[in-house]
Parts: sequence; C-alpha cells; structure tokens
Amino acid sequence: MGIAIGETLGSSFEYTKDGLVGQWVRWILLIIISAIPIINFIFTGYTLRIMKGIAPAPELEDYVNLFITGLIAAIIGIIWFLPAIIIGILLVGGAVLGGAALGSPTDPTAIMGALVGMGIGAAVTALVFIIFSLVAIIGIIRYARTEKFGEAFAFGAILETIKSIGWLNYFIAILVFEIIAVIVYLVLAIIPVIGWILMIIAVPFIGIWYARYVSLIYDSASVPV
Repeated sequence: MGIAIGETLGSSFEYTKDGLVGQWVRWILLIIISAIPIINFIFTGYTLRIMKGIAPAPELEDYVNLFITGLIAAIIGIIWFLPAIIIGILLVGGAVLGGAALGSPTDPTAIMGALVGMGIGAAVTALVFIIFSLVAIIGIIRYARTEKFGEAFAFGAILETIKSIGWLNYFIAILVFEIIAVIVYLVLAIIPVIGWILMIIAVPFIGIWYARYVSLIYDSASVPV
C-alpha cells in the first residue's frame, strides 16, 4: 500500500498548527518541558498520546503519566537500537583490531585493511541502524496504542505492519520528513542572534508534526493494531 507523502505531511502539519497556534500556553509549556533534560520525557510522553491517533491534539495534562510513558518509550528505543550498537562495535572495532594485527601502525597494508574493514563495518552498521529504526518506530506506536510494553517488541506483528505499508514506501516517507526537519533546523540555525531561540521554539512543533505523521503512516497499514 502506497503512502501519499505530500498529503500526509500536509495533514499532519495542519494538525500540529491547530494544536499549537492559538494554544500559546500549551506551546510555551512544551517549549520549556522539551528543553529540560530528564523533564523532556514529559514531551516524549505527550507525543505518544498523539501517536494514539487522538485528534485534535490532546491537552497537556497528567504530567506523571506522560513522564512515565515517555521514559518507557526511550527505553524501548534503546533496546531496539542495541543490535546496531553491538554490530557496530564488533565490525568496526574488529576491523581496527584486525588491521593492527596485520602489522605496525605505519604499515600501509595494515592501515588500508583497517580502513576497508571499518568502511564495510560502518556501512553494515548503518544499514542495521536504519532497519531497526523503522522497526522501533512501529514498536513505539504499538506501545502507545496498546499501553503494553511487550507490544513494542511483537516482531511478527511489526513486520506485518511494515510489509503492509511497504518497506520502500515507509523508508522514503520517514526519510522525507527527516530531510525537511534538518532543513528547517539548518535554516533557523543560520539566523543571527535569535536562531538558537527559534530552534528551541520549533522543537515542540517538529516533534508533534512527526508524531502525527508517523501515526498516519501507521494507520495506512491494512492490519489491525
């Protein structure tokens, strides 16, 4: 099943605009919350409520629950990314050690072998990271929808959902949003004096926009939660 990326971006943008523009107290609170380490788990928890499919944007309330769900979502993400971290350490680290074993640090053969091994290891690690990132997103949405930790790791159901969406379609949809987000932050970053302030202000908007966007992508799958 294809994803109408432009339509999904536009719909989720309107959702975010309606949830923040005019709702100034909510936006200001989210700016403050998202900027404070540890406390920003509350913002993560708020985006999980959005991933439930709630429309319009939910009220910012029950901070303890938001903090707990946000923390759990962070733990879920870390667990999903562990394979990529481990593979990266084994492949890249192994290449370095292997190159060192071939000869002295100044030996061109050893250096070239280490660089080639590191390049291959980095490429494989990046591929694994991308795959598990896509899987983690669906897992976190499943947790948001069911409020069951185990559902975030229901590998078969997650793969079925991604298969229904289409791996390539799904990857492109996520990539498009990430490119847009990077461009927005880069543009804000180059604005003299107030650029960093604008970046902080934009964090809740980008975060909510993304949460709604992936929620709509999830809903495009023809399989139940």
